[in-house]
Amino acid sequence: MAFATGPKKGLRAEINVTPLVDVVLVLLIIFMVVTPMLQRGKEVNLPQAVQSDEENKQADPLVLSITADGKTWIESQVYDTAGLLAKLQSEIQVNPGRKLLLKGDQSLTVGRVREVMDLARRGGAKGIALAVQELKK
Repeated sequence: MAFATGPKKGLRAEINVTPLVDVVLVLLIIFMVVTPMLQRGKEVNLPQAVQSDEENKQADPLVLSITADGKTWIESQVYDTAGLLAKLQSEIQVNPGRKLLLKGDQSLTVGRVREVMDLARRGGAKGIALAVQELKK
């Protein structure tokens, strides 16, 4: 009686990578779709700063953006001056303690940013945080 002591010739163990590639591609597509949704407000080119305020990163602020063409956005909706004031007043009445984060494009003049800050104050905002891009050391 003879017993086989090793692997038989002609048989090879191969790993089927097709399911792995399918799963990786599905995850890649999911991340590509979800990642742009993670940024709030309108995309602007922020000014750079050496130090940023850690307190404002943790809260859930109302994001107010001013693009390079001078349009003002709350989250992802564009507003004119009267509409902006009305929207800010309604948002602040609903949640008076909510912080306001102002994202202004670095190409804007100080006067334009100041106009929007004044509107926010008239709308009832107690404090306005300015968004900056933190410089890497």
